[in-house]
Amino acid sequence: MYRNILVPVVFDEAGGVSVAKVLEVAQRLAVEGATITVLHVVEEVPGYIASYLPTEYIAETRKHLEKRVAQLAEGVPGGVPVVVSGHAARSIVERVERHGVDLVVMASHRPGMQDLLIGSVAAHVVRHVTCAVHVVR
Repeated sequence: MYRNILVPVVFDEAGGVSVAKVLEVAQRLAVEGATITVLHVVEEVPGYIASYLPTEYIAETRKHLEKRVAQLAEGVPGGVPVVVSGHAARSIVERVERHGVDLVVMASHRPGMQDLLIGSVAAHVVRHVTCAVHVVR
Protein backbone atom coordinates (compact mmCIF):
# COMPACT_ATOMS: atom_id res chain seq x y z
CA MET A 1 0.00 0.00 0.00
CA TYR A 2 1.04 3.67 0.10
CA ARG A 3 2.83 5.91 2.63
CA ASN A 4 2.68 9.40 1.09
CA ILE A 5 -0.66 10.11 -0.57
CA LEU A 6 -1.74 13.36 -2.22
CA VAL A 7 -5.45 14.09 -2.50
CA PRO A 8 -6.17 17.20 -4.61
CA VAL A 9 -9.66 18.46 -3.80
CA VAL A 10 -12.07 20.90 -5.34
CA PHE A 11 -15.29 22.08 -3.76
CA ASP A 12 -17.33 21.99 -6.97
CA GLU A 13 -18.96 18.59 -7.09
CA ALA A 14 -20.51 19.17 -10.49
CA GLY A 15 -18.70 16.08 -11.76
CA GLY A 16 -20.68 13.93 -9.35
CA VAL A 17 -17.80 12.70 -7.13
CA SER A 18 -17.77 13.91 -3.55
CA VAL A 19 -14.63 14.92 -1.68
CA ALA A 20 -15.65 12.46 1.05
CA LYS A 21 -15.58 9.57 -1.43
CA VAL A 22 -12.10 10.50 -2.67
CA LEU A 23 -10.78 10.78 0.89
CA GLU A 24 -12.31 7.41 1.75
CA VAL A 25 -10.48 5.77 -1.17
CA ALA A 26 -7.20 7.39 -0.07
CA GLN A 27 -7.61 6.08 3.46
CA ARG A 28 -8.27 2.55 2.22
CA LEU A 29 -5.09 2.62 0.14
CA ALA A 30 -2.92 4.02 2.95
CA VAL A 31 -0.72 1.94 5.23
CA GLU A 32 -0.84 2.58 8.94
CA GLY A 33 1.00 5.81 9.74
CA ALA A 34 0.74 7.15 6.18
CA THR A 35 0.60 10.85 5.40
CA ILE A 36 -2.44 11.95 3.42
CA THR A 37 -2.00 15.49 2.12
CA VAL A 38 -5.28 17.23 1.32
CA LEU A 39 -4.39 19.81 -1.35
CA HIS A 40 -6.45 22.61 -2.80
CA VAL A 41 -5.02 24.76 -5.59
CA VAL A 42 -6.33 28.30 -5.81
CA GLU A 43 -6.22 29.41 -9.42
CA GLU A 44 -4.92 32.94 -9.90
CA VAL A 45 -7.59 35.53 -10.65
CA PRO A 46 -6.66 37.46 -13.81
CA GLY A 47 -5.86 41.11 -13.17
CA TYR A 48 -8.65 42.37 -15.39
CA ILE A 49 -11.15 40.51 -13.18
CA ALA A 50 -9.41 41.18 -9.85
CA SER A 51 -9.72 44.91 -10.44
CA TYR A 52 -13.53 44.57 -10.21
CA LEU A 53 -13.47 42.63 -6.93
CA PRO A 54 -13.49 44.21 -3.47
CA THR A 55 -9.91 44.43 -2.19
CA GLU A 56 -10.47 41.97 0.66
CA TYR A 57 -12.40 39.41 -1.41
CA ILE A 58 -9.42 37.31 -2.56
CA ALA A 59 -7.80 37.21 0.91
CA GLU A 60 -11.10 36.29 2.59
CA THR A 61 -11.80 33.60 0.03
CA ARG A 62 -8.37 32.06 0.61
CA LYS A 63 -8.89 32.06 4.39
CA HIS A 64 -12.22 30.32 3.89
CA LEU A 65 -10.63 27.69 1.63
CA GLU A 66 -7.78 27.12 4.10
CA LYS A 67 -10.36 26.53 6.84
CA ARG A 68 -12.32 24.04 4.70
CA VAL A 69 -9.18 22.12 3.75
CA ALA A 70 -8.05 22.03 7.40
CA GLN A 71 -11.46 20.64 8.41
CA LEU A 72 -11.19 17.91 5.78
CA ALA A 73 -7.67 16.98 6.87
CA GLU A 74 -8.72 16.83 10.55
CA GLY A 75 -11.08 13.98 9.71
CA VAL A 76 -8.38 11.90 8.05
CA PRO A 77 -5.76 9.90 9.96
CA GLY A 78 -2.39 11.38 8.96
CA GLY A 79 -4.15 14.26 7.22
CA VAL A 80 -2.14 17.36 6.34
CA PRO A 81 -3.93 20.43 4.90
CA VAL A 82 -2.21 22.40 2.12
CA VAL A 83 -3.50 25.33 0.06
CA VAL A 84 -1.34 26.71 -2.74
CA SER A 85 -1.83 29.22 -5.53
CA GLY A 86 -1.16 28.41 -9.16
CA HIS A 87 -2.29 26.36 -12.12
CA ALA A 88 -4.07 23.26 -10.77
CA ALA A 89 -2.49 20.54 -12.92
CA ARG A 90 1.04 21.94 -12.83
CA SER A 91 0.85 22.57 -9.07
CA ILE A 92 -0.19 18.97 -8.42
CA VAL A 93 2.62 17.58 -10.59
CA GLU A 94 5.12 19.88 -8.87
CA ARG A 95 3.92 18.77 -5.41
CA VAL A 96 4.35 15.12 -6.37
CA GLU A 97 7.91 15.71 -7.58
CA ARG A 98 9.03 17.83 -4.62
CA HIS A 99 7.47 15.82 -1.80
CA GLY A 100 8.06 12.18 -2.75
CA VAL A 101 4.38 11.36 -3.20
CA ASP A 102 3.82 7.69 -4.06
CA LEU A 103 0.09 7.90 -4.86
CA VAL A 104 -2.32 10.59 -6.07
CA VAL A 105 -6.03 9.97 -5.44
CA MET A 106 -8.27 12.42 -7.26
CA ALA A 107 -11.73 12.81 -8.71
CA SER A 108 -12.48 13.22 -12.37
CA HIS A 109 -15.57 13.98 -14.37
CA ARG A 110 -16.52 12.06 -17.47
CA PRO A 111 -14.60 13.62 -20.36
CA GLY A 112 -16.48 15.62 -22.96
CA MET A 113 -15.70 17.58 -26.10
CA GLN A 114 -14.17 20.48 -24.13
CA ASP A 115 -11.55 18.08 -22.73
CA LEU A 116 -10.36 17.23 -26.23
CA LEU A 117 -9.43 20.88 -26.74
CA ILE A 118 -8.20 21.97 -23.31
CA GLY A 119 -7.76 18.72 -21.33
CA SER A 120 -8.70 17.94 -17.76
CA VAL A 121 -6.59 18.30 -14.63
CA ALA A 122 -6.81 14.55 -13.94
CA ALA A 123 -5.67 13.69 -17.47
CA HIS A 124 -2.68 16.04 -17.15
CA VAL A 125 -1.70 14.55 -13.79
CA VAL A 126 -1.98 10.98 -15.08
CA ARG A 127 0.27 11.82 -18.04
CA HIS A 128 2.93 13.77 -16.14
CA VAL A 129 3.54 12.21 -12.69
CA THR A 130 5.79 9.23 -12.13
CA CYS A 131 3.84 7.78 -9.20
CA ALA A 132 0.60 5.81 -9.18
CA VAL A 133 -2.64 7.72 -9.76
CA HIS A 134 -6.06 6.48 -8.65
CA VAL A 135 -8.85 8.34 -10.43
CA VAL A 136 -12.25 8.18 -8.76
CA ARG A 137 -15.42 8.62 -10.81
